[in-house]
Amino acid sequence: MEHQKCLIIGSGPAGYTAAIYAGRANLQPVVYCGLQMGGQLTQTTIVENFPGYPDGVDGNDMMMQLQQQARRFGADIRDGVIVKADFSKKPYVLTTDREVEIEADTVIIATGASAKYLGLEDEKKYNGQGVSACATCDGFFYRKKTVAVVGGGDTACEEAIYLAQLCKKVYMIVRKPFLRASDVMKKRVMENEKIEVLFEHNTVGLYGENGVEGAHVVRRKGEPDEEYYDLPIDGFFLAIGHKPNTDVFREWLDLDETGYIRTIPGTPRTSIPGVFAAGDCADPVYRQAIVAAGTGCMAALEAERYLQTLA
Repeated sequence: MEHQKCLIIGSGPAGYTAAIYAGRANLQPVVYCGLQMGGQLTQTTIVENFPGYPDGVDGNDMMMQLQQQARRFGADIRDGVIVKADFSKKPYVLTTDREVEIEADTVIIATGASAKYLGLEDEKKYNGQGVSACATCDGFFYRKKTVAVVGGGDTACEEAIYLAQLCKKVYMIVRKPFLRASDVMKKRVMENEKIEVLFEHNTVGLYGENGVEGAHVVRRKGEPDEEYYDLPIDGFFLAIGHKPNTDVFREWLDLDETGYIRTIPGTPRTSIPGVFAAGDCADPVYRQAIVAAGTGCMAALEAERYLQTLA
């Protein structure tokens, strides 16, 4: 069984930033990249809101640059997924999908959160070509265009209101006959002249030659009547929630009701000493790359301080 001072799980902005700081502190970090090397940003074409890139940057290119920077400071970056954790005693033991067991004095969890999708094949087909799960990330590309937001909760309302500041028209596709959002959010949506709520609607597909040009939708008119029609749009935004990638840690860590890791407020510290959480796996609110990178930095600094207490 190999022994490491610092094991980082995840390779998005949080994981790679943690690796950069841990490497510079001579912690010789090992990074397991997970199922999606580079995280969610690798599914984004142009990133325009990360500081330091005045002309924007391709999501894949940005993550490769972060990876190269982490390697420069000695990070050992590996393919693989952590499938088992044992935080019952120190050093902590983690097992990979290839049955490699690693003892670690500190663990930084940066496994992210995955956006929930409807499960349509067209969502994969048009991913990065009109389909998005982040209005803050991609809304700018749809200025003065028409978009749709799927969902009826607070998140969907927030996304629709944000997009209404940029777009000429925003449809909300809501499968229920009402919004599940808070009263204040409902009021803001219903009073916004750019937002049209399509109640009792479901999306059954998307269409377009070189990107999304519209959605195939169905409206329930009462059993068994249904009306199928095409809704012309330029962008299709999912706002039906995220699932944090934290199941493997559920036995050991304090999670909230949806699975996000609870940390001590203002810190990346979890309920177990020496185990830290950074990025979207512990952030149900902001879910931005720059925030994830900041918490990755915090986690590495905390890991360094924790190791000093063990010396």
